[in-house]
Amino acid sequence: MPLGVKSSLAGSLLAAFGAAACCVGPLLLVMTGIGGAWAASLRSLEPLQPAFAAITLGCLGWAFYRLYLQHEACAPGEACAAPQVRRNQRVLLWIVAIMAVAMLAFPLYAPIFY
Repeated sequence: MPLGVKSSLAGSLLAAFGAAACCVGPLLLVMTGIGGAWAASLRSLEPLQPAFAAITLGCLGWAFYRLYLQHEACAPGEACAAPQVRRNQRVLLWIVAIMAVAMLAFPLYAPIFY
């Protein structure tokens, strides 16, 4: 079963959260009033950041390929035959891509918050 658009978008967003967990996680916990030494343990995810970034970009690339480059044949009456469905999926792709890139770039602008 090939990886669909929805699952690749969800995978890219989850991987972006994983890539940003070392930097965004402690900041969010401190901002909400939750602190402690265990919050600093999220820094242990920092060595995994390149792998999470690669997974994020791979899933976004796959979703882009499925939505823009691969034209699937749809029978009349199916959901994929409606142009509104494809347009909504493309809008969601760009929303997820912007969120994922913002999370991946967080280490670059994190000093503003610390």
